[in-house]
Amino acid sequence: MSTRFAEPMSRLIEELRKLPGIGTKSAQRLAFHILRSPASDADALSHAIRELKQHLRLCSICNNITDVDPCTYCTSPTRDQRLICVIEEPTNIATIEKTRSYNGVYHVLHGTLSPIGGVGPEQLRIANLLTRVPNVDEMILATSPTTEGEATAGYLSHELRRLSTTLKITRIATGVPAGSDIEYADEITMTRALEGRRDF
Repeated sequence: MSTRFAEPMSRLIEELRKLPGIGTKSAQRLAFHILRSPASDADALSHAIRELKQHLRLCSICNNITDVDPCTYCTSPTRDQRLICVIEEPTNIATIEKTRSYNGVYHVLHGTLSPIGGVGPEQLRIANLLTRVPNVDEMILATSPTTEGEATAGYLSHELRRLSTTLKITRIATGVPAGSDIEYADEITMTRALEGRRDF
């Protein structure tokens, strides 16, 4: 980092650069914005970050990010607990919920298989998914239609079939374009993908 900034500014820029999608220039703009903001804004930001780290955890059932354990989806009496939608990231839940056409529960893997990236089954939240099999009628594999997402769905299908011959395993339809991330799918596309899911 350039020495033209005072040490506290350089340190803040360096920390901001660690955020995804934030390069050096963006980090500098954010740092100077924080510097120009009232102290109360900086205090509110740091307090929000501390609260986030102190009070949010992963649901012990589905791995969603939550402040109560189990999360509200897993404890909801109005949701179909025998239907699980397996997704890559917690952000995918909002995309599916926007469709208003899904009333089951979720399981968050926190990533996809990626041998090149050093991500194997042990790095994903798969173990507690397998323990849910006896209480489930259908698993929807809603990983993104990327190479990694397809590989993950294939691996999960194999593992689930080993545990149950009666479990219905479906894959979201290709209403979501191949090579894209479901986080960016609109409501209509995601609705079609859920409605057109197929046996896997």
